[in-house]
Amino acid sequence: MKELLGKLIKLQEIDSHILSKRRFIDKVPYRILEKDLPLKQAQAELEKMQQKNEALNRKKRDQEKRVEEISEKIKKMKARTDLKTNKEYQAHLKEIEASEKEISDIEEAILLMMDDFEALSKVQKEKEAKVALERANLDAMKKELDQEVVLYERELSRKKEERAVLVGSLDPADYKFYMRLLENCNGTAVVGARDEVCSGCNMNIPPQLYAEIRKNEELITCPQCSRILYISDE
Repeated sequence: MKELLGKLIKLQEIDSHILSKRRFIDKVPYRILEKDLPLKQAQAELEKMQQKNEALNRKKRDQEKRVEEISEKIKKMKARTDLKTNKEYQAHLKEIEASEKEISDIEEAILLMMDDFEALSKVQKEKEAKVALERANLDAMKKELDQEVVLYERELSRKKEERAVLVGSLDPADYKFYMRLLENCNGTAVVGARDEVCSGCNMNIPPQLYAEIRKNEELITCPQCSRILYISDE
């Protein structure tokens, strides 16, 4: 019985190791997804800033086009030679003056737009730098995780081979009993007991039962959580 208990303890150590590495590998996509969120947020902020810059640029181009149109209009007005009366001439001068004033106002607005564009461009560069940083962080994390996964997969392969050999030395009934506990007890079928306490559920073990566990003459399970018990170092 002592030999069987030793094998089950060893099997539990192997299974705990396998489960630990398997959980790490299974969580890799979620860790990447979690790290991908700051990048997506930075990209969204950058896109929003780019849209603002594009809208401001379009508005600036429209105003510049308007200046060209008005300038061409003034040029044509100044080239007129069909004015006959002083009244017509005065009205003509006022129209030119109004158009020139409109150009002046538009050019002033364009200068303000250029100031805004410079400020927005500075913020956009900051957003671009943030996106680059988050992407670099994500790429570095992916590379590190990929390397760990490769190592863990190799380790798992070795552990599974070791497990298969150990399982082959067990009586099928004992292995079936162990596996049922493993499934029902969240991956832990064999646990240590110390100072009359089960390390699986942290419940007290009756003194008489604890004394029986110390004998190693039979498999004894915890009366609370049903896990197989053995005496850990005291």
